[in-house]
Amino acid sequence: MSTGLIFDIKKFAINDGPGIRLTVFFKGCNLECKWCHNPESMSPKAQKMYNAKKCIGALSCIEICPNNALKMTPDGIVTDYNVCNLCGKCAEVCPTKAFEMLGSEIPIAELMKKIDNEAIFFDQSGGGVTFSGGEPLMHSVYLLAALKECGKRMYHRVVDTTAFSKLETVLEVAKHTELFLIDLKVMNSEKHKEFTGVGNEKILSNIVELAKTKCEIIFRIPLIEGVNTSEENILQTALFINSLEGNRRVVNLLPYHNISENKHVKLGNSSNYITFKTPTAIEIKKIISIFEKQGITATIGG
Repeated sequence: MSTGLIFDIKKFAINDGPGIRLTVFFKGCNLECKWCHNPESMSPKAQKMYNAKKCIGALSCIEICPNNALKMTPDGIVTDYNVCNLCGKCAEVCPTKAFEMLGSEIPIAELMKKIDNEAIFFDQSGGGVTFSGGEPLMHSVYLLAALKECGKRMYHRVVDTTAFSKLETVLEVAKHTELFLIDLKVMNSEKHKEFTGVGNEKILSNIVELAKTKCEIIFRIPLIEGVNTSEENILQTALFINSLEGNRRVVNLLPYHNISENKHVKLGNSSNYITFKTPTAIEIKKIISIFEKQGITATIGG
């Protein structure tokens, strides 16, 4: 059985589908959204984060490093990634957890043990398991195996995805999923490519076909001023949603926040961080009104 590269498993999640959930975060994404609040999810490879504020200079990490990849500087511990093999020994011995390894391969049997341990909360709250990322569809073999195991146990299953994948993969996953949470970034394909690295034609066509299945879909729209908050884009988004088969009358609005800045610093790629603007309350109210006129209920969060 294949393993999936997972960077986090969050218990008691309440914003990733109905009820109390366990959310599994896959590592690796085929989009590069410039505003992504989980930059640690982008790379499909294991990574290491370093929090200089937690470092107390114990130097045990330097002593144990088999490749002499670490050096103490006035700014804290610096890693030479030309020789670092990401063995994780530095993270294991760090007394303050200043080092954190991101991405571990977890066998399906081990993952299911973690999921089964939360089953009582699923039963009491109407919750279940959410597979997120990164992009879970990049790990389709592992994802499908996990979904099928959850199905055997009658756990409610959610896949949080960009829908940027082969249509065959999307439709196969749909056979084993109760709910999709799908981001709609921006409707103009050129602008979509500018801010995410890919056009949106495949995404939109996949959504059209997915809507023909019995799966429930809730759309999520990250609201970033100057990117997708214009009246034109919101109206195009509403018209697209209304063109789909089935009842797709609810969208979740996710106003931009800049919590990813500190993560970029920890990953050592702060130069990649770009600050965007959060739309004002007045702008958000106007966006909600546009959706309402099209018969769509837009809610903040979700």
